[in-house]
Amino acid sequence: MIEGILLKGYGGFYYVLAEDRVWECSLRGRFRVRDQDFFPGDRVAILPGRKVATIEKVESRRNSLVRPSVANVDQALLVFAMVSPQPDLNLLDRLLIQVIGAGIKPFLVLTKFDLWRPAREEEAVWQAYARLGYLLARVSNKTGEGLDRVRPVLRGRITVLAGPSGAGKSSLTNLLVPGMELKTGDVSRKLKRGRHTTRHVELFECEGGLVADTPGFSALDLPAMKREELAGFFPEMDPYRGLCRFKSCLHDREPECAVKRAVAAGDILAPRYDHYRQFLQEVIAAERRY
Repeated sequence: MIEGILLKGYGGFYYVLAEDRVWECSLRGRFRVRDQDFFPGDRVAILPGRKVATIEKVESRRNSLVRPSVANVDQALLVFAMVSPQPDLNLLDRLLIQVIGAGIKPFLVLTKFDLWRPAREEEAVWQAYARLGYLLARVSNKTGEGLDRVRPVLRGRITVLAGPSGAGKSSLTNLLVPGMELKTGDVSRKLKRGRHTTRHVELFECEGGLVADTPGFSALDLPAMKREELAGFFPEMDPYRGLCRFKSCLHDREPECAVKRAVAAGDILAPRYDHYRQFLQEVIAAERRY
């Protein structure tokens, strides 16, 4: 048998990269009986046949994402346009929680840099994300500016691109992967958001690694967690741990909260704190359902 990485599944067949070529594969019967899900990025063992190979074994996943569906990811490029459409910071914070919770390193890629006109408030927001330790690159899919910061981090890794429709994920992939011609879409003037252009997840060879272009989306549920775990996804709250009046402080309605004092003083970004409080209510509601 030959070991490889699943690139995509389409029309009942699966395509696996192994020994420097792509193999068309079908499933061994036992996998169909189990009704097992296969994600791009799955590490599999295949048995070559006369016409097609068969997938004989699937290794345990190191991690996985469901929306988009991809496995064994090393890092996520969270792609947001700086303009047209305006960046949805609530969605960005949701994505950060999802990928960090899955043990995946995030890298913020801000597209349409050539269209952006500097604004002090917007720049302060992005600088705040950078100070929190999130890697950040501004790129132009039109001029190629900033791509030199993205290419080196792709080498030898499985990378997923995720973000809202219209942010330029497919255009970015076209630039990163020579010869790629993924369909791209414009932003709806009426809805002020992008149209979906990618219909399925597929891995492409790029810079010595693999890159997944994924369907765009505009809503994302938070991963399952306990309410006291949420603050751990907001690194700006770490310096204030143990400084609140109550040990069990959730930094919401409690008095003498060090985090709320930091927000009032401008030391914590107010929109991020607003998102934290919104997410907290969602986590509490999910706890009550289950």
